[in-house]
Amino acid sequence: MTDKKRVEGSLDQAKGKAKEVAGSATGDAKLKNDGKSDTAKGKIENAVGGAKDALKGE
Repeated sequence: MTDKKRVEGSLDQAKGKAKEVAGSATGDAKLKNDGKSDTAKGKIENAVGGAKDALKGE
């Protein structure tokens, strides 16, 4: 079973990417930066979840 953090991370990455695109399209620098932050947070959560999954497999 996939760790919950991996799912949350994937969702945050998708949400962040959407914010980045919307921020770029509208010229909203704050929204774009918020999106980059969410994307980075999602990548970290995904990595943590992946590590937990790897440990469960051992």
